[in-house]
Amino acid sequence: MTKPLVMIGSGGHAAVLFDILRQNKREVIAVISPKELPINDVFNGIAHLCRDDDVLNFDKKAISLINGVGSLPGSRLRANLYQYFVELGYEFETVISKNAIVSDYATLGKGVQVMAGAIIQTGVNIGANSIINTGAIVDHDCRLGQNNHIAPGAVLSGQVTSKSNVHFGTGASIIQSINIGANVVVGAGATITKDVEENTVCFPACITKKVVK
Repeated sequence: MTKPLVMIGSGGHAAVLFDILRQNKREVIAVISPKELPINDVFNGIAHLCRDDDVLNFDKKAISLINGVGSLPGSRLRANLYQYFVELGYEFETVISKNAIVSDYATLGKGVQVMAGAIIQTGVNIGANSIINTGAIVDHDCRLGQNNHIAPGAVLSGQVTSKSNVHFGTGASIIQSINIGANVVVGAGATITKDVEENTVCFPACITKKVVK
């Protein structure tokens, strides 16, 4: 039996999730956000509550939560919201776009979100509250920690391992069998060919052009 859903957040990430849930014919009964809901067709007719603790008005056994807060490098808001409500006994729904490819032999943790065009191959294990964003590729036997974000177009080759709170930027490329420590930010477009220690920021190579007159 599928439960009705309550979404936390109303920004761009939440809107994309809401559209995926609509396509999957899931019912969202309320959006929790301190901001006014955007004036667009996505949230039309949805009940709007303003405080995070308004979630507590819903029976934790009767609904599931959707974490609609996006993931930005260095921000723990998404992770903190997830942890707060899990400790109160609420469950977060796993969301998979019908336009994603997810192997039957992959394992997704609670609250994982897989967006359109993403590919997750066999043997992959993805930690709770992680986002596999639009067009990202996670190849065979990768092991990703909790609160990871694989941004649009990022590619993880086979057997990549990451710890918790790792951000793989847009278009980043990670070669096979690389180990990524906790709290790492892999910058947009960066190519990683060596293991990365925890609490590291990886910048892509800078190209300097000399103008010949």
